[in-house]
Amino acid sequence: MTISVLNQLLRGRYSCRAFRPDPVPKTEIEQLLISAGRAPSWCNAQPWKVVVTTGDETDRFRIALQQEATNRPPAPDMPFPTSYSGVYQDRRRACGWALYEAVGVKKGDREASQRQMMENFALFGAPHCAILSSPVELGSYGAMDCGGFVTAFSLAAQSLGLACIPQAAVASYGPFLHRYFDISDDRLILCAISFGYPDTDHPANGFRTDRAPLGQFVDWRG
Repeated sequence: MTISVLNQLLRGRYSCRAFRPDPVPKTEIEQLLISAGRAPSWCNAQPWKVVVTTGDETDRFRIALQQEATNRPPAPDMPFPTSYSGVYQDRRRACGWALYEAVGVKKGDREASQRQMMENFALFGAPHCAILSSPVELGSYGAMDCGGFVTAFSLAAQSLGLACIPQAAVASYGPFLHRYFDISDDRLILCAISFGYPDTDHPANGFRTDRAPLGQFVDWRG
């Protein structure tokens, strides 16, 4: 049985945590965004807006973001999860330990784990970053629609030979992002997506997460 093109993209996609510095041609970025914009949305509102960095601007943003993350506490526009429990915590831990094992961080080495966490604010070396926002007035429905945009963006990137990683960590510095990119306060900053060509030799890209079987998330009726 052959695997559909969509399934090939879904199975091949992963969260890239190390990028090559080579810039992506603007025509490819435009195609990526056009494809992501085909995501479904409530009442076809298409609430997403993105700020995309290229060239030297990505490096300026990277430096400023690292300074912000080093010197100020997080202040996300949207509340982060209050907790992870049960199977959700199990999956979160499994992902974290798989990453640490791949990059050689030993259990209990807080300094090394902190260094790896700070890679979020270096955008994992990506040459481009997209900051995604939605209107405040659309609330959770706008955020849900933008989740579809993130998925479409991720699959479109995979189809173009690119890689990406959606990042809540970057969005945790909401006030800074509003100031830096002049994003109005009537929009919620939801996440960043760092993207570019993957560094396939980097150990951070050498592991994959698994997926829950149907029995763990489907409740059949009738």
